[in-house]
Amino acid sequence: MNLADMLNFADISQLTAIAGRYQCDCKRNSKHDLIQSILITLGSRQFMESHIRECAPEDLRFLNTLLFDERSQFSLEDLLAAARQASFDTVPGKSGGYREMVARFKNSGWLFSGASQQSRYLFRVPQDLKTRFRERMGDYLKEQIPPGAEPAIYRGEGDMLAGDLLLFLRYIKENEPELNQEGALHKRYQQGVMNAIQIPEPLLGKGGWRFGYGRACEHYPPRLALIVDYARHRRWTTEEGYRLKLTLTGETLLEQGKSEKLIQLYSFWLKLYKGAIPNLPSLVYWISVSAGKWVAVASIVEGLGWLVKPFYYDDAASILEQRIIRMMLHLGMLRLGETPEGPVVMMTPWGLEAAVPKQLQ
Repeated sequence: MNLADMLNFADISQLTAIAGRYQCDCKRNSKHDLIQSILITLGSRQFMESHIRECAPEDLRFLNTLLFDERSQFSLEDLLAAARQASFDTVPGKSGGYREMVARFKNSGWLFSGASQQSRYLFRVPQDLKTRFRERMGDYLKEQIPPGAEPAIYRGEGDMLAGDLLLFLRYIKENEPELNQEGALHKRYQQGVMNAIQIPEPLLGKGGWRFGYGRACEHYPPRLALIVDYARHRRWTTEEGYRLKLTLTGETLLEQGKSEKLIQLYSFWLKLYKGAIPNLPSLVYWISVSAGKWVAVASIVEGLGWLVKPFYYDDAASILEQRIIRMMLHLGMLRLGETPEGPVVMMTPWGLEAAVPKQLQ
């Protein structure tokens, strides 16, 4: 439903609150006048542009969460959880708490409760406001992330991740490598895998913290960890008596030689990293909007860092650079180049297509 429909169902007290919030010039006792003046005010291009520029970061993060949520309706508990998540860098209760934030958005025309008995305790965001917020937010972020220099050379991995998944399975079939007591491949077998695949990575050194990005991230570098976790998730591999072996399903796949579609690997990556980066789909989308042409990685960190909640020892910069941009390179979603000023990235056609969530299509 769009804003006009929701305003028609809203009670006069909410309409009066919205009109008062925007200082609309209308008769406060006429529902028709209230609706018309609110539609004119909220329908203007200037409203959305100034709203985005003047909003506090936590308010924009709250709207961003609602925009990318697959659900069309939210309970009060859902909204309070989103408000809490969006306020990670503010003092709790500083502005009246999370309930005050939800009430403020209701009185600003962003949230409406349902009209029926079943839906009156559920809230929705008008579809046309969502669309316009996404468009204007994209324009705003592109202003913050200017185009960068074109690199002399660049790197793209295409669908090599899918190819390396099969090469990993072949290595497991041929070697049935040993596992240590923690259930990870011994280092010599890890190196064997790196020698067998197209895109090797340096093995992990001792020390450091590693958790939150899948089960395998504790033992393997990020790209290999994704491959290991994916193979386990699909039940292509199994751990038997301190050895890693292929299952019958894994052997059948290897015999057929069918590469997995990148979109399946991408969807799995989103789920795997969601615990550490809850708004990962939105960050991928905003990177895609900003990097249609070459842009500096430093500009992306500066322009999008405020949307990223730090995760333990990972700050916003390392999450964007190592956990998101680096993995998007491995997934074939973007290309990475070097310039004298530093690294630059640009989305691939497949990356631009995949980065748009279903609810925004």
